[in-house]
Amino acid sequence: MTTRLKKHRKKRGHVSAGHGRVGKHRKHPGGRGNAGGLHHHRILFDKYHPGYFGKVGMRYFHKMRNKFYCPIVNIDRLYSLLPDDVKAKADSEKVPLIDITQFGYFKLLGKGVLPQGKPFIVKTKLVSKTAEKKIKEAGGAVMLTA
Repeated sequence: MTTRLKKHRKKRGHVSAGHGRVGKHRKHPGGRGNAGGLHHHRILFDKYHPGYFGKVGMRYFHKMRNKFYCPIVNIDRLYSLLPDDVKAKADSEKVPLIDITQFGYFKLLGKGVLPQGKPFIVKTKLVSKTAEKKIKEAGGAVMLTA
């Protein structure tokens, strides 16, 4: 905006320049930025920014993510993990064994359904109750590894 259009051009010569005689236009009377959020600006912070101050939850010092690494796979993906030659043998002869840790999965979950008449023996580190139940109902088994 050009200077000729600004308010202070119009106020030149007037004593208080639109800021009142009593209170005066001082630099930062309420503090700079978010100052006073816990004190004199508390109503504003509580009203428009609830939860801005304070802590939530518990801290975990020196959290090693490796301890919590647990990729998952659902039972509806099990059949697709089998190689084609194993699928062909499974239809005629014995029940196939799937070690899901070889594919990088640690936990087996129970979403979906298994293909009809196709039991498996599954080796895994962790398994959910629903996954174990569905595999046993299909005639398969679950082997837990360390």
